[in-house]
Amino acid sequence: MNWKKLQNGSDIRGVALEGIEGEHVNLTPEVIETIAKSFVRWIRNTIGCQTPKIAIGTDSRLSGASIKNAFIKGAVEAGADIIDCSLASTPAMFMTTVNDDVQATASVMVTASHLPYNRNGLKFFTPKGGLDNRDIADILDIAERGDYAYDGAAGHSATLDFMTIYSSHIADYICQGVHADDYEHPLKGMHIVVDAGNGGGGFFERILSQLGADTKGSQFLDPDGRFPNHIPNPENAEAMGSVCRAVADSDADLGVIFDTDVDRSAIIGRNGEPINRNALIALIASVILEEHPHSTIVTDSVTSDGLADFISRKGGRHHRYRRGYKNVINEGIRLNEAGEECWLAIETSGHAALRENYFLDDGAYLAAKLIVYAAKLFREGRQVHEAIASLKQPLESKEIRIKLTDPDFKAYGAAKLEEAKSKAATMPGWNIVEPNYEGLRVSCTNADEDGWWLLRMSLHDPVMPLNIESNVDGGVAAIERKLRELGVFVELGILSLEF
Repeated sequence: MNWKKLQNGSDIRGVALEGIEGEHVNLTPEVIETIAKSFVRWIRNTIGCQTPKIAIGTDSRLSGASIKNAFIKGAVEAGADIIDCSLASTPAMFMTTVNDDVQATASVMVTASHLPYNRNGLKFFTPKGGLDNRDIADILDIAERGDYAYDGAAGHSATLDFMTIYSSHIADYICQGVHADDYEHPLKGMHIVVDAGNGGGGFFERILSQLGADTKGSQFLDPDGRFPNHIPNPENAEAMGSVCRAVADSDADLGVIFDTDVDRSAIIGRNGEPINRNALIALIASVILEEHPHSTIVTDSVTSDGLADFISRKGGRHHRYRRGYKNVINEGIRLNEAGEECWLAIETSGHAALRENYFLDDGAYLAAKLIVYAAKLFREGRQVHEAIASLKQPLESKEIRIKLTDPDFKAYGAAKLEEAKSKAATMPGWNIVEPNYEGLRVSCTNADEDGWWLLRMSLHDPVMPLNIESNVDGGVAAIERKLRELGVFVELGILSLEF
C-alpha cells in the first residue's frame, strides 16, 4: 500500500468506486478503517485527548455512506466516540468542534469536492481549523508504520442532525445582518435562485425560503452522487452557464451556486451575470473594506491586475500569495499574528475564509454575507453588480497546462522557472513582478500585449500551469507568441497540449 499517494495537500483523496478505465479503488474499507485508527492515534499524540469525540459527515457521493461507516468502525475500535452527522457540508463539520452543544474534539468530512463521481476523500478538522499538509503526512505515516494499536475499551457511536443546527446559525446571521422590520423574514420581496448541483447545498434554498425569499427557479437541490445535471463546481463553465440561465429565465434578483461539499460558492447577478473568480473577490472585498477599512485582502497568485487596482481604490491592500486554499488561509492568519490586519483570505476558485468566521472557507457563510449585502442594496433599489462596476476585467485570458515527464519533475520545473526568468528579463517591455510568492509573474507593457503571465508549478501534479491575461484584443496571442520565441517552453510539450 502506497499510503503517501493518498495525500492531496491537506486532504486525503483516492478512488472509491470502479467505473473509470485505469482508475482502481484504493480507498477500500480496510484502508479507511486504518486511516480512522491512525487519526485517533494522531489525536492522542498531538491533542492529548485519550477518548476523543469525533464528528463525521458526508457529501452526496455514491461511496459516501460506505466510507463513513468504515471510518466509524475503525475509530470506535480505536476507542473514539463518534457523532454521525450523515449528509452534511464541510464547513458544518468544522463547526461541530466549536459549537457549545457538541464540542467535538475533531471532525471528519467525507468528500472529494468537485472531482468525478468515482473519487472520494477525507478532510479533517480540530477547533484550530483544518489540518495542514504536515498533519496529513503524519497520519499516513502512522498508518504506514501500523502504529495505531489500541487495547482499551471500544468507543460508542451516536447520530446527530447537525445540519439543522448549522442552518439555524446561517439563518440567524442573515436575520441579524439585514435587520429588517420583519426580523424573521428579512428576504421578503427578494427572488434568489439556488443551484446545489445535486451536492450537499440544497439546505441553503430551504433557509432562504424560510426567511421569506422567493426561490422559484432553484435547481438540482436533491443530493445525487452521480451529478447527472452538471459538475457541482463554480469554476466549471457548464455549471455557471446553467445557473446563469436559471437566474435570467426566472427574472431573479440573485443566484447562488455551490460546489459539492459547500465550502465554495459563487454569485450570479440580475440578468444572469456571473460573479465569480476576480469579480467574486472584488464583491466580497468591497463588503469587507466597508466594515474594516484598510484591511489586507489575501488572494492566490492568479488574480488579475485589475483586481489589485480595485482593492487599492477601495482603500485596501492586495496581498497576492500562493495557490491552494490552505496556503491563502494560513497567510491571512500569519499576517494577523504579525500585526497586519487581514479580514479576508480568498482563492479565485471560490474558497473564501473570513476572520469573523474562524478563517473557515465556508461557501454558505460567504453566500449569506453577500445576500445580507444584496438585501440592503435591494431596499435602496440597487443590485450587487453595481458595487463592482469599476472592476477592470481582462479582455482575454487563457490557461495552458504543461505536462512534465521528467521523473524528478519538481527539480526539472524549478530549473525551467529559473531559465524562463533569465530569458524574460531580456525581453523589451517585460518586467518581472516582485514581490512574488509563487512561480514567475511577468508584466507585459507593450501596446499589443498590455497584460501579464504567470508560470508556476502545480501544487501536487507534474504540471506547470501557464496563465496569461491581456487587456487588448489579440494580446494573449501576442504574449504567447513571444513566450514560444523564448524557446524554454518547447521541450515541455506546450505545442502539443489542448488549450
